[in-house]
Amino acid sequence: MFSQDIIKKLAQQLYEARKSRTQVRHFSQQYPDMTIDDGYAIQRAWVELELADGRKILGRKIGLTSRAMQLSSQITEPDFAPLMDDMFFEAGADIPFDTFIAPRVEVELAFILGKPLKGPGITLEDVMSATEYVTPALEIIDARIEQFDRDTKVMRKVFDTISDFAANAGIVVGGKQVNPNDVDLRWCGAMLHKNGEIEETGLAAGVLNHPANGVAWLANKIAPYDEQLNAGDVVLAGSFTRPTGVVKGDKIHVDYGPLGSISISFV
Repeated sequence: MFSQDIIKKLAQQLYEARKSRTQVRHFSQQYPDMTIDDGYAIQRAWVELELADGRKILGRKIGLTSRAMQLSSQITEPDFAPLMDDMFFEAGADIPFDTFIAPRVEVELAFILGKPLKGPGITLEDVMSATEYVTPALEIIDARIEQFDRDTKVMRKVFDTISDFAANAGIVVGGKQVNPNDVDLRWCGAMLHKNGEIEETGLAAGVLNHPANGVAWLANKIAPYDEQLNAGDVVLAGSFTRPTGVVKGDKIHVDYGPLGSISISFV
């Protein structure tokens, strides 16, 4: 496990990288013995820096929920990170591209909790009962740590991604709000259009067979840290499409069928 001095130093680098929009190199290259626990320790230290600035945690994101993404990252479970209040954008908004470094967009469902969830032992049924409503959402992911090393072109490790807020940088919710028991969430699908062309399609079943499974996993995963999901939290359950890269000027429209749609523009 990293010393507290190393954890604080690396968290400070990420904090500054987000503000300056200047990527840092792989922590796992500097410290080959880095572990997943080190990644979460850096993430928590970075959160403390954001909270000291007056930021608030409004929920959590779950990433790497699809089998394909887990295999490519050589892990066997998802990852997670907080959703900070300054990461939320309105549906239909013009989003300043210069807020990010290398943004990409993913298609998800968001669970808005009406009751707290505290593990261990949380089940899918507990999540469904605790959820006030489910709504379409987009996640904007970013890379404060280089995705590929500038010299070796080696892809970053999952430890790097975890420390980097699990790549989280923005969230947009919109469309229809539904009771999770009124629809079969596994069959909720979406078509992502970029500048009028379909880029990605997918079904929410791609998220651990049912997106509520991810929320249950998260509640149980954070329990050993004496943390829980709270009433009012927004929980991004995980993407069911591949990340779609964007540049300034791109217009994104995601059609969720009966659940409505979300549109954003990067300006």
